[in-house]
Amino acid sequence: MSASQAPAAVAEDTPLRRRVTVRGVVQGVGFRPYLYGLAAELALAGHVTNTPEGVVVEVEGTASAVARFCDRIAAQAPPLARVESVDHTEMPPAGGTAFTILASRADGPARTLVSPDSATCADCLAELADPADRRYRHPFVNCTHCGPRFTIVTAVPYDRANTTMAGFRMCPDCAREYADPADRRFHAQPVACPACGPRLRLVVAEKEGLRGVDGADPVGEARALLTRGGILAVKGLGGYHLACDATSRAAVALLRRRKARGDKPFAVMARTPDDVRHLVRLSPEERSLLEDRARPVVLLRRHPDPSYAAGDPKPAEAVAPGSPDLGVMLPYTPLHHLLLGLPGDADGPRLLVMTSGNVSGEPIVTDDTEALERLAHLADAWLTHDRPIHVPCDDSVVRVCDGKPLVIRRSRGYAPLPLTLPLSVRPALAVGGDLKNAFCLGSGRRAWLSAHIGDMDDVGTQRAFERAAAQLESITGVRPETLASDRHPGYRSARWVDRNAAHRPVVRVQHHHAHVAAAMAEHGLDGTRPVIGVAFDGTGHGDDGAVWGGEFLLADYDRFTRFGHLAYVPLPGGDAAVRRPYRMALAHLRAAGIPWSADLACTAACPPDELQVLERQLERDLNCVPTSSMGRLFDAVSSLTGVCHRAGYEAQAAVELEGAALRAPAEDTTAYAFALHASEKSRGGVVRADPAPVFAAIAGDLRAGVEPPVVAARFHRGVSALVRRMCGRARERHGLDTVALTGGVFANTLLSSACAAGLREDGFTVLRHHLVPPNDGGLALGQLMVAARATSTPTPTD
Repeated sequence: MSASQAPAAVAEDTPLRRRVTVRGVVQGVGFRPYLYGLAAELALAGHVTNTPEGVVVEVEGTASAVARFCDRIAAQAPPLARVESVDHTEMPPAGGTAFTILASRADGPARTLVSPDSATCADCLAELADPADRRYRHPFVNCTHCGPRFTIVTAVPYDRANTTMAGFRMCPDCAREYADPADRRFHAQPVACPACGPRLRLVVAEKEGLRGVDGADPVGEARALLTRGGILAVKGLGGYHLACDATSRAAVALLRRRKARGDKPFAVMARTPDDVRHLVRLSPEERSLLEDRARPVVLLRRHPDPSYAAGDPKPAEAVAPGSPDLGVMLPYTPLHHLLLGLPGDADGPRLLVMTSGNVSGEPIVTDDTEALERLAHLADAWLTHDRPIHVPCDDSVVRVCDGKPLVIRRSRGYAPLPLTLPLSVRPALAVGGDLKNAFCLGSGRRAWLSAHIGDMDDVGTQRAFERAAAQLESITGVRPETLASDRHPGYRSARWVDRNAAHRPVVRVQHHHAHVAAAMAEHGLDGTRPVIGVAFDGTGHGDDGAVWGGEFLLADYDRFTRFGHLAYVPLPGGDAAVRRPYRMALAHLRAAGIPWSADLACTAACPPDELQVLERQLERDLNCVPTSSMGRLFDAVSSLTGVCHRAGYEAQAAVELEGAALRAPAEDTTAYAFALHASEKSRGGVVRADPAPVFAAIAGDLRAGVEPPVVAARFHRGVSALVRRMCGRARERHGLDTVALTGGVFANTLLSSACAAGLREDGFTVLRHHLVPPNDGGLALGQLMVAARATSTPTPTD
């Protein structure tokens, strides 16, 4: 009997026994202790246990008490719990007066949900800072309401024996807390203390080799090293970080140089939101995200005036040069709090750079031996411990757009929570793309997006992908019957599918169709009516062999039609054009018939020899795949306006162009206009949006002395106006009134906000990503939905 179905009426004092199965995130979150306390309060007998299906409880007592128990299960659940369903079954009374917690059962397939890792709670922080508490300054303090979960789970059900804490035997004091129903640590699986828990250790790199610092305070020594400008590798929940003093230009420059990071922004960790108020704007919604138990990196707008407030603005420029945003997170482990200093501690850095502990392009390091080897040329010391990390998990990245969260990278704190699907799907694995890879397992009405994996160019990342897929299958119990991948023939993720299909059906999903399908699924659309999908990104394999990326699709889960796109221009040299935006600017100028005059910034940025080679390359169409990419158009405009000519990291040119646009005066409302050309095949043919008039107008403005920020803002408004025109034309032809904005370009909140506001003004319903990244990190969800329809036969709804 489901919780939504009322049990038959029974006299209030009649003895009643009921078996209740609770599904969702109900293990590792204090659910059994919660039910124990609830049963005791209501004088109920019975027992509760963890099973692979969830938490199963049997209660017996008066009918009224049993009814109150069932009504309160979900309503008053522990803070980390997420109850998805509560099913009831009547049973014959068995008698008895005691209520007990039984040992977990491991029989049957895994169906329960594992909790994400959670930031240290206020009660544990109070113990951490209390000299009278036995866990004073213990770097691993946790309880049923906080601490490691997903990253330490080796199997389900969630018990200590199925975590990386299995090797730590509880001392008598911890065992007493663990067994006491009235204690906050009742059945808290990672429970530990200084007497029985993991040990912290500092290892220092010296000329003679590595040296363990024994008999000293590892945290105190580590803080001193950071104060001196050193680079520290810190073992966290899901992997190692590389840390340095964010207020030291020399330390930040050293880390940037060692990691060969170019100008790519770092994230910083601050003790409190108030510690960054002199650097960034902070809305109530952003503060709430910062303080959320998921503790993501939150992208915050930097103050435009560098002299703002009393604080030193220089750290923001050193940490995130050229970016309009600064990524900020708050400490989420006891060790982080200790590194930033407790009240009364000696002075130390108040802001720390915290970046993934890896060589650029490789997966995050989790193994201690690997950390000492692979990070040897990056770190001066390692603050490590002996609690193993079973599941790698990078920091999540989120921002606020129009008052709502926009997930850019979904990982620690969010994974492995599933998304609810609008349709039931057969067990399937969608492998995503090759950039920002995340895969997706689906079964029934649930989809599990993996934690962020990374870029699949690296062999280590490919191995991490395989391990993560096997681990997520093991804890979800999903055994994929279908595989889905991108249609790009060279994607390593697609090749992995080919090698591992083992006679299972494989569905190849067009890149931008998958983006649109992901937005539809996130918003609960069942696909019975198509949407207008605006998919803007840097690259995606097109069905005609071109590089797509400025697409207007009419799509549902079954199929898509290409309604319109940016006009093709050559992509000269492939990746070379991505790394050197001036090549894209010159390609666009040539396509628009505008000479490469020396007064244009992109021409001046191109070395003379390269300019000659590029001209011949474009004339002969050598290694010039046509592209409709909106991402590359942003690159081209960024170089033409003199904002960014060389990209040291993905989307740098576009990020800096958005930053320039934010500095434009609000009174200017000019928007550059694209030319629209319909296919000559028929009146209803594909519409091409030609940016040639945009480039002519930009060149004219620059020659007239218009400042780059004004040009950048006019370009953003022009793209927004294009979206409105194209969607309006699609509605006229096809009667559709829902628009999905998707693809990595829509991480640009200036553009996203303008497009959404304009479309709503025109009467459209607008779908934008909030829980799933708009970039390729969300691609696998769309692949899953398209593949489900491609292989569907009627299935029962879960």
